Amino acid sequence: MLTNLQISNIVLIEKLNLEFSNGLNILTGETGAGKSILLDALSLALGARSDIGLIRHGCDTASVIAEFDTHNHTISNLLSEFEIDCNDGLILRRTLNTDGKSRAWINDTPVSIKTLKQIGDILLEIHGQFANHTLLNQSNHKSTLDNFASNNFCEFNKILHKVKQTYKEYHDAQTRLETLQETLERLIAERDFLAHNVSELEALNVQIGEEEDLSTRRTAMINAEKNTAILSDAIESLSPHGNSLDSQIFSVAHILQRIKGEPNPYQEQIDKLYDIASDISEIIQTLKPENTDIDDMDSIEERLFAIRAAARKHRIQADELPKKLSEMSEQLRKIDNSDTELQKLKTQIIQYRTDFNNAASELSNLRHKAAEKLRTNLLQELPDLKLGNADFAVDFTQSAPSSTGTDNITFMIKTNPGSPFAPLHSAASGGELARLMLAMRVVLSDSENSHTFVFDEIDTGISGATASAVGARLNRLATNSQTLVITHSAQVAGFADKHFKISKSVSDNKTTTSVREITGDDRINEIARIISGAEITPESITMAKTLIKG
Repeated sequence: MLTNLQISNIVLIEKLNLEFSNGLNILTGETGAGKSILLDALSLALGARSDIGLIRHGCDTASVIAEFDTHNHTISNLLSEFEIDCNDGLILRRTLNTDGKSRAWINDTPVSIKTLKQIGDILLEIHGQFANHTLLNQSNHKSTLDNFASNNFCEFNKILHKVKQTYKEYHDAQTRLETLQETLERLIAERDFLAHNVSELEALNVQIGEEEDLSTRRTAMINAEKNTAILSDAIESLSPHGNSLDSQIFSVAHILQRIKGEPNPYQEQIDKLYDIASDISEIIQTLKPENTDIDDMDSIEERLFAIRAAARKHRIQADELPKKLSEMSEQLRKIDNSDTELQKLKTQIIQYRTDFNNAASELSNLRHKAAEKLRTNLLQELPDLKLGNADFAVDFTQSAPSSTGTDNITFMIKTNPGSPFAPLHSAASGGELARLMLAMRVVLSDSENSHTFVFDEIDTGISGATASAVGARLNRLATNSQTLVITHSAQVAGFADKHFKISKSVSDNKTTTSVREITGDDRINEIARIISGAEITPESITMAKTLIKG
């Protein structure tokens, strides 16, 4: 709901602050007072194309602020992408400078004009002879009919959900099929190479951790070989010229043993020599190296180098070779079993498409019922709006499968008997179009989300009973959706919940447009002015009182 509109320096408006309410807000005034300026300013705040001609003469900048009270989930989701909070309402602000630059904000956050228009189109819809109505856009017709159907047929939303679910299954399966076909086409061309690699890795049969184990064993064997040479050098040093040191010491001890005397005066030294010789003999035995198995060393190196070569070939770590083998084996299996896989998936797709077609057919049947009900309801509204010769139809054509079924929907109208049906946007013009849009909005009002509608001079070319019928329908529409109406009709003005008068005055050679809410006698006098013209008569006052509803 539009709650407040502030305008600064737009054409004839210097400063203006209007507060709107729920229900039917009527704006009246003499021709040329500036009613169209209000619409231009409001449109600017909603993202319309800027025009520096809107800036008041003598001013450098103009601005419009439109405040809305809304709880629309679509808007909330859209603004969340820009991190804009709208829990406390929505303030749209637009400025325009004489250099042609225009800037926009939503809740004081700078946004593009495109974003401002996206939000504006959801919040408010202007109906007039030259306005671009939402209903005139064929892309909105399906969702409009679906909203109407969901409010008139309790099973509609359930069937629509079923269509979305079956379409997702069908679409996902189609995507899997396309992916599988692309993969198989690529892999079939590589099959021989793939089979060779699988055969190599299967023969190699690498185990996780095997490379590290082989490397550790190889290092140990290399070290053992080096240590053997060192030990041999040590033993050689202990056995110069083939005569071991322990033997030499034993010989010395034996010689000293021959010394005469009881006890032998060198017995202590002899015992020490025996001990030393015994220790050296034991050391020599300990230092003798174990034989290194050259064959084992060769097999370890051959295995290790083969594993590392395979890892380099596939550009992965050695421990990833088992996983690589598994992946390539699976690819090879898919190629070799491609016909089976493809046929299985194609069978699934046929079933999914059948399920979707059945659900889409149910949905289409219900849409046809909703279309007939919409037509019946709309035709009941048209005679009182001086559109008794008009007819309405919903055209169904086949579309590609989608989450909303297989229906293309276009609203069609003909305004004269014998004329062919034509799309809504091209079949009516001027006042006919405005009244037709009013009738449709009244019929659709129960299925509309919270919305604000603006009707600009919808009463053009009508009077009397037709004007009263227009006012009555505007009043009905306003019970569900806030409605703003610019009118020259006393009958329409009589239905107002809130009445504003637009006036123009000249002071100090400056022309200014002002707007104020009128009530009581002021409202009676304004409606009387519309009836009788510049001179208000007692008769027009009496008639004005009879036109005011409530």
